[in-house]
Amino acid sequence: MDSIQIKISEARKILQAIGLPLGEGNLKTELRQNRLALTLLAVADIKPSSKWAEAKVHGDGNNYALRTRDIIGFWNEFYGLQISPGSYDDVRRKNLIYLVEAGLVLPSVNDPDANTNNPTRRYAVSRVGADILHWFGKSGWEKCVDQFKAECGDLRKRLQRDRQRAMIPVKLPTGQELSLTTGPHNVLQKAIVEDFLPRFAPSSELLYLGDTIEKQLFKHEDRLRALGFSSLDHGLLPDVIAYYPKKNWILLIEAVHSSNPISQLRHLDLERLTEGCQAGRVFVSVFQNREEFRKWIVEISWETEVWLVDEPAHLIHFDGEKFLGPHQVD
Repeated sequence: MDSIQIKISEARKILQAIGLPLGEGNLKTELRQNRLALTLLAVADIKPSSKWAEAKVHGDGNNYALRTRDIIGFWNEFYGLQISPGSYDDVRRKNLIYLVEAGLVLPSVNDPDANTNNPTRRYAVSRVGADILHWFGKSGWEKCVDQFKAECGDLRKRLQRDRQRAMIPVKLPTGQELSLTTGPHNVLQKAIVEDFLPRFAPSSELLYLGDTIEKQLFKHEDRLRALGFSSLDHGLLPDVIAYYPKKNWILLIEAVHSSNPISQLRHLDLERLTEGCQAGRVFVSVFQNREEFRKWIVEISWETEVWLVDEPAHLIHFDGEKFLGPHQVD
């Protein structure tokens, strides 16, 4: 392993130890983890040949601090990257935000009142982070880690608590409870599971429920295969799949927030996916309200259904003459 990779690996070890959520959420990929490590190396002025005891920390006469553009320049000069200076905003939004939130890096040491988006803000290692860097690789470093976390907390745990508070609880027809990540798309999915299915397909069996972050949140693979699905690839499946045994129907439901109603092309895709199914197939596009539905109405395929969350008692049938007739008032 060359000196560049060694330093990146050491920086990642430091970040992992103090509670940065490497391998989770937005830091799942190796690229994002390495960029975070490189950001720490730049702000601490640790070059491939440097020792961690030489890390520069703000205060005591040290004015070393970098702008986001300077951080990119440091990467390019000392770590062999070729990043455009125009990517400076990504450095702030994707990297520095974690180091600042963890307490390891100070934001805007040159101007504490500078706007968050101000590109002249300068970042530096905080005094509380000094021992974490200076003692790395030495006896007693673990004690420095414990002291840092006692003072600044554990970012991973804070983020996990925030995520848990923000989750959308969903109760399945069986009574089992799941949690969807926040977002308008998953709000629609909650309504499908808790309102649409009990209303129009009572006692149905949920077979698949996606999630904007977790993707395959719930999937009953054996039942899907037994019913004749040709593929269980997340990219091919609709947002929600349920089986309604009373009428031997499979319901294929798309929650439409910003994309993917059951258009003619999507209809064909889903028909191919379920061409081996013996049960009847019902195709449903779900929208929050009429205003959202209006944006997509020209794309809705015939022989499908539309359900609006804000008007839950009704279905809109794109089914020709099938439902033509007078409305009977009870």
